[in-house]
Amino acid sequence: MSENKQDGDGGRIRPTVVVHKVSMRYHVPSTEAHQAVPGGGVGGLARKLLGRTPLVPVDALKTLSLVAQHGESIGIVGRNGSGKSTLMRLISGQSNPTRGAVYASSIPVMLGVNAALVPELSGDHNIILGCLAMGLTRAEIDDKFESIVDLSGLEKAIHLPMRSYSSGMSSRLRFAIAASVDPEILLIDEALNTGDAQFRERSKERMNELRAKAGSVFLVSHSLGTIKEMCTRTLWLDQGDLVMDGDPALVTAAYLEYTRQLTKGNFDTAATLREEARSTLVVTEVETQGSGRRKA
Repeated sequence: MSENKQDGDGGRIRPTVVVHKVSMRYHVPSTEAHQAVPGGGVGGLARKLLGRTPLVPVDALKTLSLVAQHGESIGIVGRNGSGKSTLMRLISGQSNPTRGAVYASSIPVMLGVNAALVPELSGDHNIILGCLAMGLTRAEIDDKFESIVDLSGLEKAIHLPMRSYSSGMSSRLRFAIAASVDPEILLIDEALNTGDAQFRERSKERMNELRAKAGSVFLVSHSLGTIKEMCTRTLWLDQGDLVMDGDPALVTAAYLEYTRQLTKGNFDTAATLREEARSTLVVTEVETQGSGRRKA
């Protein structure tokens, strides 16, 4: 949650993404719920034989609102299962929220480690395939080809089949392809956690270029160093809640201390830190005027 920002003339800056009172609930099978059904009996035995495990609700994201502005690079941190990837899927339009709505000023480009390219094809052929899929013409691909290869850092390996790449090499190629189209909204899920210092510097420069062209970048990462280096704002999610939203150095420091206390078994101290962080949130007020692209 964040305050509405204004430009130098006192007018409101047009946002790129608006997440308005969004929540996400899944229903998943649970053996614990099965065991809780009273009296196994014939009915319980039949359910086991038929594989009908009872479903229980899981709140992947609780009610959450936020506004992303042009020029922001927003990092998202949190423990496994905190709702980070769920939020990214909602913003990208891959999933619909249970409640609320997500609005975007243009179609977000989702870059993930599992982005689908063709392993049997060489890296250079995958560049062509990936760029065509994102709407570039062959002339545009020819113009951007060398810069994509340079950003990926693959050099001669670009001519080898992707199946021969390490996970880090594949991630770098996917980032380079996705970043080639100058998207207004770029979503990156864990793709920058691999790579050497040179690649991290190149990718940081590319993200700065995207933001300078009035775009927004969302980056999910377990690397707090990456978040601090590459982001202008950071969200901390925990158990589906937005806990903190602000300066990357402050948010990552608070999150790191919280996880340290959990590791030490100091659960009461960790809970206090979490509540203190949540108390700093500023409620976002969203006014919709029928403009923009709705993702809901």
